[in-house]
Amino acid sequence: MGSFSWKQLEFGLILLYAASFYAVFIQRSLHLSHDYVGRLYGLRKGWLAGRLNDISDPQWRSFRDNLPILTVVMGTFVTVANFLRYQYGLKGRGMSLLWTIISLCYLVYLHGACVFFILAIGSANYFISKTFVESRYYMGILWGFNVAFLVLNRVYEGYPFSLFGQRLAFLDNFRGTFRWHICFNFVVLRMISYGWDYYAAFNRRPFDLKRHMQRCEVCSSGKTCYHALQEKGLHIEKYSFCMYLCYLIYAPLYISGPILSFNAFAAQLEMPQKSYSLVSICFYGLRWCLAFFLMELMTHFFFYNAFAKSGLWWQLSPFQIFIVAYGVINFMWLKFFLIWRFFRFWSLVNGVETPENMPRCISNCHDLETFWKSWHASYNRWLVRYMYIPLGGSKRKLLNIWVIFTFVAIWHDLEWKLVAWAWLTCVFLIPEIVVKSIAKTFKARSALGEFFSYELGAMSGAVTISFLMIANLVGYVAGPAHIKLLISRMTEKEARLILSAIFFSFYVAVKLMFHIRDIREKV
Repeated sequence: MGSFSWKQLEFGLILLYAASFYAVFIQRSLHLSHDYVGRLYGLRKGWLAGRLNDISDPQWRSFRDNLPILTVVMGTFVTVANFLRYQYGLKGRGMSLLWTIISLCYLVYLHGACVFFILAIGSANYFISKTFVESRYYMGILWGFNVAFLVLNRVYEGYPFSLFGQRLAFLDNFRGTFRWHICFNFVVLRMISYGWDYYAAFNRRPFDLKRHMQRCEVCSSGKTCYHALQEKGLHIEKYSFCMYLCYLIYAPLYISGPILSFNAFAAQLEMPQKSYSLVSICFYGLRWCLAFFLMELMTHFFFYNAFAKSGLWWQLSPFQIFIVAYGVINFMWLKFFLIWRFFRFWSLVNGVETPENMPRCISNCHDLETFWKSWHASYNRWLVRYMYIPLGGSKRKLLNIWVIFTFVAIWHDLEWKLVAWAWLTCVFLIPEIVVKSIAKTFKARSALGEFFSYELGAMSGAVTISFLMIANLVGYVAGPAHIKLLISRMTEKEARLILSAIFFSFYVAVKLMFHIRDIREKV
C-alpha cells in the first residue's frame, strides 16, 4: 500500500511539474514569436484573432492551400467508385480497372505529360518482376532497378523532355501542377512491394493462418487484420498488370500514402475492409477536423518553423533554441498526422484500410525504436518486411540499421543533411539496442532492484530524447554545416544550467510516460 501511495504522490508531482513546464514553454514561445515577428520569413495574414499565420513550410502550405479542391476531388472519386461497386457488384478485377481509369485522370491533372515517365518506369518494373522471378539474382535486379531510378529521378529533376531531343521539348510546357518525381518515391516502394509479394506467391511461401488466428484478436473475431492480408498471399492470377498499375497510382494514397503492401491492397479491392464501421469512419473524420483546428491555433500563435526557415536560431539563447527545436518537431508531427490521416480517411471510405501512421503522440515516445514505430508507422512496417527481415533481422541488427537508415535518407531526398541525420540516428540507436539487450537478461528480484531499474529506464529515456533533439536540430534547424556553431553555443558556460534543467525535464517526462503506460495496462 505504501508503494502504491508513493507512486500516486510521484504521479501528482510529475503532473504539477509538467503543467508548470508547459505553462513556461507556451509563455516563452508567445514572447519569442512576438519579438521576432518582423524578421521571420513565411508569415502571411491569418484568419484567427488578427494574427499572422506561419506557412513557411512549403509542404504544409501546399496541402493547406489545396485542401478544398482535394476534398472535393477525393469525395467525388470515392463516391463514384463506391456507387459503381455496389450498383454492379464489382470485385477485384472490375475495381482495379475502374480505379486505374480514375487515377490516370488524376495523374494527368497532377503531372501532365510526365505521366509517361511513371507508366514507362512502372511497366519496366513489371516486366522485370515477371521475367526474372525465377532468377537467383532476382532481388538484386529488383532493388538495383528501383534504387537507381530513385536516385536518377532526383539527379535529373524529373527528366526534362528536351533531354530526349528538341522535338519533344514542347512537352515541358505540359508538366502539370505537381512534380512527378516527388510522388514517385512512394511509387518506388509499391514497385518493390509488388515484386517481393509476387516472388513470395510464385515460390508459394507458406503462411500458417490457423495459428495466426489463434493469437490474433482481430482475426479471431471474424475480421481480418492487416498482417493476415499482407502475409496470406494471393492466387498468382491476381498479380496482373491492371491490378499492379492500379496499386501504383491508386488516387487516395498516391501523393503521400500511408503505405500498404500489394497483397493487402489487392485483397481489399476484392473484399472491402470490415474493421471500421461507417460510424467509426465518421468519428475518424471528426477527429481529423479537430486536429486541423489545433494546427491552425499552433501556426497562428507559435512561429517555430519560421525560425528554422529564417536561420535566426544562432541568435537565440540555448533555452530559446530548445523551444524552437521542440516546437519544430511537434509541428512536423502534427503536419504529417494531418496529411496522412486525410488520405487514409478517403481510403477507408473506399474500403481500403492501411496501417495507421502516427499511432502515438510524439511527446509520448521515450526511445528511438518506439519513436520510429510510431512516426511513419506504415513505412516502418514496409522497411521491416522488405529490408530488415531479408537482411537478417535481429541477428544482424547493429549492421542492418546503417543500411536501412541510409536508404531512408536517400528515399526522402538527396541531401547531405538528411544523410547526416540518418547516421546520427544510427549512432544514437546503437547504445539503446545494447542497453535493451542487457536489460532483457536482467530481472529485478527486490523492491530496491525494481527502483533502480525504474530510475535507470527514466535516465536512459532522457538521454534518448536528448539525442533525438540533437538529431532534429542538425537535420531540420541548423543543418550539418553549422554543427560546430551549434556545439559551441550549447557548451557555453551560461548554457550548462539550462541544459541540465532541460535534461531533468526529459527525465520527468519519461517518468510520466511510464505512469501513463501503467495506467493503460491496468485498464
